[in-house]
Amino acid sequence: MTEAKRSGLLGVALRVAGVVLAALVLWGAMLVYQSQQPPAQPLEFNHQRHVQDLGISCLYCHSNAQRGVSAGLPSLTKCMACHNSIEPQTPAEETLRAYAEKGEPIPWVPVAMQPDFVYFSHRPHVNAGVACETCHGEVGQMTVAEPIKNQNMGWCLSCHKNSVDAEHFVKLSDCATCHK
Repeated sequence: MTEAKRSGLLGVALRVAGVVLAALVLWGAMLVYQSQQPPAQPLEFNHQRHVQDLGISCLYCHSNAQRGVSAGLPSLTKCMACHNSIEPQTPAEETLRAYAEKGEPIPWVPVAMQPDFVYFSHRPHVNAGVACETCHGEVGQMTVAEPIKNQNMGWCLSCHKNSVDAEHFVKLSDCATCHK
């Protein structure tokens, strides 16, 4: 077999392997997104009560969204800023009080997670005026926060293509912008 023929076969084999690997990654990501259910939390947190009924802004509890990659999860100190003056009336409030008395942080389980190969920062989205509901759904009407199904690359690109200028969209078309 000649060197050119061997090199050509190697190139074909590498392309086929790349396509198969990409298909497996996409298939795996699709399975994760399709099967997501709300994770069990250490205490029941009713978003509807806090957001819709009491009018608390998402950014009050998730204040890091304006300045960081992650929106962050509320600390015990943040919760107790209000709950110190409220007598526990529900099992969740009693559990919260127990964490406070022990001085233990609440071991929240993140709900909105992206795969490890995706880079996403809340800061530019929040500072551009994108409402939390755009990506997270109507959390303020949920008693339990739920992950958004089918939130994938096409979903993100579609939003960006329809809401940003052409120069910015071209930058987003570079895989390395979102995939690290």
